[in-house]
Amino acid sequence: MKITLAITGASGTIYAHRLLQYLINSEQVTAIYLVMSDSAKLVAEHELPEVSFVDYVVSGGKVELLDNNDFFTPIASGSNSADAMVILPASMGSVGRIAGGISGDLIARAADVMLKEGKQIIICPRETPFSLIHLRNLTTLKESGATILPTVPSFYSHPTTIDELVDTVIERILNQLGIDNKGFKWRHPSLR
Repeated sequence: MKITLAITGASGTIYAHRLLQYLINSEQVTAIYLVMSDSAKLVAEHELPEVSFVDYVVSGGKVELLDNNDFFTPIASGSNSADAMVILPASMGSVGRIAGGISGDLIARAADVMLKEGKQIIICPRETPFSLIHLRNLTTLKESGATILPTVPSFYSHPTTIDELVDTVIERILNQLGIDNKGFKWRHPSLR
């Protein structure tokens, strides 16, 4: 399975970082196209200064880092797009541009390709509260075939670390993608 992971400038870079780790380690994933907006790079630098997403490019040979301004990449074309796309975190600006069909960068173009080709796209908004404009844009994307999966962690598993809390969202994303996840464990037997 080939997956595009797009990171936009909303807070929550840790979600993308954790998902990327799981995707790299999954035998079901053969290629990962990683694309970051300029704002995402700034947010990542602030939130996770110890993490370099560039380092993932050499990690197992699965990750290809794409320039958000380069439309001559596989994910910009319906004839060679990925099998699935995850936008994590999804800023409301990116959501609005995608919902409006404005493909001004590679992230929006790749999302447009996924929608027009009827392929799986998971959009993970990281905003609160939502304005009416946000809700309408998200509704437009849902009506167009996207899965809207907000970055809302759960507490059923009694997470004790930030990574465990983040992984409650990552588990949902992996489930939507149909990717086996042996790393996540529910702690309460009645919730399995």
